[in-house]
Amino acid sequence: MTAIKHALQRDIFTPNDERLLSIVNVCKAGKKKKNCFLCATVTTERPVQVKVVKVKKSDKGDFYKRQMAWELRDLTEVDAKDATKENPEFDLHFEKVYRWVASSTAEKNSFISCIWKLNQRYLRKKVEFVNVSPQLLEESVPSGESQSVAGGDEDALDDYQELNAREEQDIEGMMEVCEYAISNAEAFAEKLSRELQVLDGANIQSIMASEKQVNILMQLLDQALAEVDNIEGKLLSYEEMLQSVKEQMDQISQSNRLIQISNTNNGKLLDEIQFLVNYMDLSKGHIKALQEGDLSSPKGIEACINASEALSQCMNVALKPGHDKLMAVKQQQLLFSDLRDTFARRLTNHLNNVFVHQFNHFSHFKMTIPQFYRSSCLSLPGHDQSSTLSQHTAELTLPKHSPLHRDLLRYAKLMEWLKNTQREKYEGLSRTYVDYMTRLYEREIKDFFEVAKIKMAGTSKDGKGKFGLHGSSGKLTGSTSSLNKLAVSSSNSRRSQSSSLLDMGNMSASDLDVADRTRFDKIFEQVLSELEPLCLAEQDFITKFFKLQQNPTLAQEEKVDDSDGTVHSRPTSEHRYSISDKDMVRMMMNKIFQSIETELNSLIALGDKIDSFNSLYMLVKMSYHVWTAENVDPASYLSTTLGNVLVTVKRNFDKCISGQIRQMEEVKISKKSKVGILPFVTGFEEFAKLAEAIFRNAERRGDLDKAYIKLIRAVFHNVEKVALESQKTPRDVVMMENFHHIFSTLSSLKISCLEAERKEAKQKYTEHLQSYVINSLGQPLEKLNHFFEGVEARVAQGVREEEVSYQLAFNKQELRKVIKEYPGKEVKKGLDNLYKKVDKHLCEEENLLQVVWHSMQDEFIRQYKHFEGLINRCYPGSGITMEFTIQDMLEYFSSIAQSH
Repeated sequence: MTAIKHALQRDIFTPNDERLLSIVNVCKAGKKKKNCFLCATVTTERPVQVKVVKVKKSDKGDFYKRQMAWELRDLTEVDAKDATKENPEFDLHFEKVYRWVASSTAEKNSFISCIWKLNQRYLRKKVEFVNVSPQLLEESVPSGESQSVAGGDEDALDDYQELNAREEQDIEGMMEVCEYAISNAEAFAEKLSRELQVLDGANIQSIMASEKQVNILMQLLDQALAEVDNIEGKLLSYEEMLQSVKEQMDQISQSNRLIQISNTNNGKLLDEIQFLVNYMDLSKGHIKALQEGDLSSPKGIEACINASEALSQCMNVALKPGHDKLMAVKQQQLLFSDLRDTFARRLTNHLNNVFVHQFNHFSHFKMTIPQFYRSSCLSLPGHDQSSTLSQHTAELTLPKHSPLHRDLLRYAKLMEWLKNTQREKYEGLSRTYVDYMTRLYEREIKDFFEVAKIKMAGTSKDGKGKFGLHGSSGKLTGSTSSLNKLAVSSSNSRRSQSSSLLDMGNMSASDLDVADRTRFDKIFEQVLSELEPLCLAEQDFITKFFKLQQNPTLAQEEKVDDSDGTVHSRPTSEHRYSISDKDMVRMMMNKIFQSIETELNSLIALGDKIDSFNSLYMLVKMSYHVWTAENVDPASYLSTTLGNVLVTVKRNFDKCISGQIRQMEEVKISKKSKVGILPFVTGFEEFAKLAEAIFRNAERRGDLDKAYIKLIRAVFHNVEKVALESQKTPRDVVMMENFHHIFSTLSSLKISCLEAERKEAKQKYTEHLQSYVINSLGQPLEKLNHFFEGVEARVAQGVREEEVSYQLAFNKQELRKVIKEYPGKEVKKGLDNLYKKVDKHLCEEENLLQVVWHSMQDEFIRQYKHFEGLINRCYPGSGITMEFTIQDMLEYFSSIAQSH
């Protein structure tokens, strides 16, 4: 710190004729650590100026730059935060409050001590020190207030005096006279001391010689004392004369004091009267506005607002003790109460009329689209409602109530006045508004959802039942009473597209299916996009009109200035929700939009019935809108309602997944045909592709990942179950083909949560491929296999390999006999039969025939080499070899594969 202090003195303060007295390393409170230095400085020229300077290290180099400076006379308070505990924080109160955190408590105390000294010396105790230890201030000044408090540097600056030119000449003259003045300074100093003693003696003798003059001086002093006694006598006589004057002046002063008391009392009485006149007098214009003001015109509303505010000020004036006993005050208070009741009654009646007028206006001029559709459909016998929808392209939108809100917001200040003065009328108006808006919104929302249901029902009219759940397909028909009732009819060809993995496995989704689902997704998104601004606009209007202000965040309550660490505090008590305000907003929104949650659940049920996989689209859309609503206001009605509906969507999604798993468990395979790729395996592939497309940009995939795990485990389990039950196709083939398909699907989709299942599928595929190859290859060379198995058994029993040929059953003649039964032609014939059998077992769509055939080739070669090794070890020198070579085998395998 000393090196930094010298560097700052040299680079910053010396060029400005300033001297650095104290320094402290600080950073701003509540911010990221950006260090700077606070310096206490004084100017070297008089008059002395004391400053606090903020110095910051440059970002581009190692030099320091002066950032900000404050005059010490502008400092009003120093707050050390805690006088008993060590705390590095402290505040400096200039024109604003600056909060700092020192690097150490010692540096902070040293800096505050220096500020206190400068305050004592130059500002005469102008600065106030708060939460500063008294011991720190006592240590700063050891004794007396008149003592220098600026430190040793200031004292040294005041005591030091330079030699003038004459004194320099005299010293140079003495040094020239003395030859050893420079070479022997001690001798020179001793010589000067002796000469000084001689001069002191001469001075004493001179004083003693002047004794005569001293005697004369004493005589003069005696004469002066006598003259003083004479003057003192005259003063005593004057004092007696003035005593009588003093008594007269005391009487005059007493009279003046009584007059002053009377004037003071009169002034106070005048102030009281003036106070009552100023604060309890309502102008005639305001009285007229309250009694007869026009509440329908903008000017009339403005006049009523001003009058109501003036009335509130008069009624809420803080009266002093005794004012309420004055008759004039009682009369004014009675007048104010009458005006308040009269205006509150007029305002309530007017707003009730406005509510009724606006409700009738919206109800009269609104021709709902579903009613028009129903009338059109019912007017033509046998007319299908879905065909009507194709002819009338209605907009799926909700009416905007911004004109109504704009008209009513003109009365917001009057509603605030009514809330503060007549709570019962205020609550009555709020109930009236809620009642009217509930009926209006209920009708509009019901019509809106009916249009959405009609459009959704129209998306499935061309469906061919490709994705129909077994036993759940039904006909969608329009109803004049409610679209929520969908009559189930198996005779009609228009089936609901409730999907299953089984049916998805039988075919790929057609362009029509994709278009229907895309259209459904757009309709559902349009519904949510229309509801969201509607609810937010209504809640915003309620909070503004009924003055139920929202609660600002902490960041708005206290803001720290980034530039200089200043803290700006804002009053927050006026902007907070009270408990009753929160409850009132929630109650009003729940009442007004009580049908939204029911209608949304009904719409979701319809979408789920049309196509169970629509729950994927709805889950993504609902999750996004819930996340958006929570970011806007987590406690809003919209956020709560959408959250409740999201639970229903998740429940439907889970039900959809459970249904798919149940259908896998109920699958039955044909006993007369080969199994091939199971339908729910390809169905899982289509489901995963569809889900990945839907959830591509989704924020939350947790529900989908859980569904993936459940489905893939069910697929694994049911593949193994079908493989065990299969009679036409070997178990290894069923397992190999289906797990190969699963492995290929998971590898192409790259679903991170299914990485372990992907590896497991590959392992099962490899194991069953190897098992199938080994079991199949035992048939073409059956006798040869049995012979060498016997050889290996003898060796395992302890017979030496070279002695096996002496065994009767395994001698050379027996080996030649077995080998002759398998010439190349017979081997090729056996392999050809094996190829046909494998081709019969495997399915065409998975295309694993060549893979299996190549694995059989490798296994056959391995067995061939094993047989040759046994012959060489057990029948050495016999010259016995197989009737065919490895090259012959490769040609057999290649020609068989090409011929088929």
